[in-house]
Amino acid sequence: MTLRNRIPHLVTVVLMLLGMMSAVTAQAQAAPQRLTASAVVCSNSPIPTGWVIISSYQSSGCPGTGVAYTIADVTGQNGATVCSMSPIPTGWVITSSYSSAGCAGTGVAYAIANTAGRTGATVCSMSPIPAGWVITSSYSSAGCAGTGVAYSIANTANQNGATVCSMSPIPAGWVITSSYSSAGCAGTGVAYAIANTAGRTGATVCSMSPIPAGWVVTSSYSSAGCAGTGVAYTIAKITTQAYATVCSFSPIPAGWVIAGTQSSSSCVGSGVSYNIRKV
Repeated sequence: MTLRNRIPHLVTVVLMLLGMMSAVTAQAQAAPQRLTASAVVCSNSPIPTGWVIISSYQSSGCPGTGVAYTIADVTGQNGATVCSMSPIPTGWVITSSYSSAGCAGTGVAYAIANTAGRTGATVCSMSPIPAGWVITSSYSSAGCAGTGVAYSIANTANQNGATVCSMSPIPAGWVITSSYSSAGCAGTGVAYAIANTAGRTGATVCSMSPIPAGWVVTSSYSSAGCAGTGVAYTIAKITTQAYATVCSFSPIPAGWVIAGTQSSSSCVGSGVSYNIRKV
């Protein structure tokens, strides 16, 4: 083939290569870009899970809000400083709060910490409390700007009992066995003794106690050990039985029905009990 005959062939090859390169470039531009360890976004942007806002400032590049955020990925980290409007990742807590010029919009920053591998922490009262953790005390704290109150919190994993403040979350499957006045619980002045019902079929609880799924209230009575309501419940776990008598304010387990009603002096508060059966 002469050079003159090769020219059209070479032109065709070059055009094909250019077309392939353009297609690859277009695909790369169209594909979602993976965020790196930090990024700048407008304040109306969603924040990816596990990312936090580390600063905020005025920005003409964000029409509509006029505010931009610097965000960062805290995956694998133990601590960070964030602005108060930042999402707090699951399992993290707020350990202090203070004024910050680097957080336009609120002027407040938080120090946050990862509770993974820990059994206790001191947090500000606006902090999320991780699942399975409880508030063991509360007190005034200058290190928690905004509320002025701090909490001592503890992980109940592998525990059978604990003493908590009345504003504490109660872990799933745990119950309140007594309540009383406590100077160690600033804000409510009331503490609870709580217990884990795992492996148990019966318990005595205060009437403000959560009732675990599958448990029923079999009786109620006056109790000085339940400050706030003055009423205690006897509760039982429905296991292999097909019938039970419960107080009328008892939860009815899934798959059970009320088969009869009668007066009962054993159910202080309503004076009525139900006969229930499994269907």
